[in-house]
Amino acid sequence: MAGWHIEGQYMETCNCEFICPCIGTNLTGQPTEGDCKAAIAMRVDRGEKDGVSLDGVAFIVLMHSPGPMADGNIKVGLVIDEKASGAQTDAIAQIASGAEGGPMEALAPLVGEFAGIEKQAITFETDGLNRAVKAGDLIDQALSGVPSVSKEGEPVYLENTCHPVSSKLALANATHSRFHAFGIDWDDASGNRNGHFSPFSWDG
Repeated sequence: MAGWHIEGQYMETCNCEFICPCIGTNLTGQPTEGDCKAAIAMRVDRGEKDGVSLDGVAFIVLMHSPGPMADGNIKVGLVIDEKASGAQTDAIAQIASGAEGGPMEALAPLVGEFAGIEKQAITFETDGLNRAVKAGDLIDQALSGVPSVSKEGEPVYLENTCHPVSSKLALANATHSRFHAFGIDWDDASGNRNGHFSPFSWDG
């Protein structure tokens, strides 16, 4: 297995009410809506696989779990920035699926259906404790981090989590989430749903 590395920024929102039960139960908790719909957005600032630079490539893993994630049968679709070359698209697909090792490999046995890949223009914006990601008409999500009262300018963190992106996650409220891809649909702007963000660093 060839080595690879990617690092950058991550954010996600899901349809669970704040705070999502997955993190506190190591994926065994019942989603607050009965099922889970989540969009995990990643912006690679620096990365490489098999000699292919992945600098600047963004991608989103869109997931639907019919119950607790630990029970499996998760449907997954992948959205990759339309600017990615064929070689970059192949590399990201292998990394995001766990086929080339890394953090997503542990989740692969829980996936019951891979719904395919879409190419879209992806924007990934950061502003203090705020994050926003848009992928054409398929995904539009934004969040606002929960500010710490003990350290100005920092969010409240959860640490030592089982989350595949990072063991340390910032808590956030989703300001809006719109998912319409791979048969996964969700539209909410209540401000009461869950979100997370953090830097990430993956190796395989």
